[in-house]
Amino acid sequence: MAVIGWIGLGNMGGNMSANLAKAGHDVRGFDLNPAALAAAEEAGVKPVGSIAEAVDGADVVFTMLPKGEHARAVYLGEDGVLAHADTRTLLVDSSTIDIASAQELHDAAAAAGFRFVDAPVSGGMSGAKAGTLTFMVGGEAGAVADATGYIGPMAANIIPTGGATTGQAAKICNNLMLFINLASTAEGAVLADRLGLDKQVFWDIASVSSGDSWALRTWYPVPGVVPTAASNNDFAPTFTTELANKDIGLAISAAEDTGTPLEIGKHVQQLFQQLIDAGEAGKDCSMIIKLADGSLGSAK
Repeated sequence: MAVIGWIGLGNMGGNMSANLAKAGHDVRGFDLNPAALAAAEEAGVKPVGSIAEAVDGADVVFTMLPKGEHARAVYLGEDGVLAHADTRTLLVDSSTIDIASAQELHDAAAAAGFRFVDAPVSGGMSGAKAGTLTFMVGGEAGAVADATGYIGPMAANIIPTGGATTGQAAKICNNLMLFINLASTAEGAVLADRLGLDKQVFWDIASVSSGDSWALRTWYPVPGVVPTAASNNDFAPTFTTELANKDIGLAISAAEDTGTPLEIGKHVQQLFQQLIDAGEAGKDCSMIIKLADGSLGSAK
């Protein structure tokens, strides 16, 4: 079994690291949040007090952090991963971050003699807990192959994507499609209701017809239809509006860098921003239906 350093024990990282511990690995976790450390310890992760302790003697280090600025600080800072890890340690960043930051991490790691892969995930908090995430892994082929061996207990799918930053590119484009699908699902559901269709009957039709999508099957924003949907629980978050806005913002930034119009994506981002401006940043992103049906003001 491997010695694994884990940095970032939030909603995703806490569950992911716990699955590695359950698989028998020696997992040493670090987070700035004491509550996150305590929760990870209960799940079998050994809490440590610094990045240096987390990476000491590790075969592999995983990071799961909110934004590119956090990933850069954790890897490149004076007390960061590159300053303390042994160059034999494989580095795996599973954060969802901007392409420029991912490239900077690849370049800095290579210059310091490390193997590094960008390996963001899809599947949300439920997938992190169940160990059924999809990993998109970009980097040098040998490092990607080695990372795959460690990722197994956390994943249902592990897909090599190509060279440096292609994992991030795949994640950004996938989430762009997800959020556009979510918005269209919300609009279709509202219109179907106002045309007199029973909510279950319409879902039964759409789920086996051309309106089908992962968002419809998993996050359906009308309560009482899909058991996994946050709409059944007053939109308590499975994936927050704030995170959705961050991720679609990464796609818009990448589109600007590549001369891609992204007109639909930009409109959906504006909808998420409306939810945030209304004080709903912490609610589930499927609350976008409150904009589709015009009820946002009365939902607060």
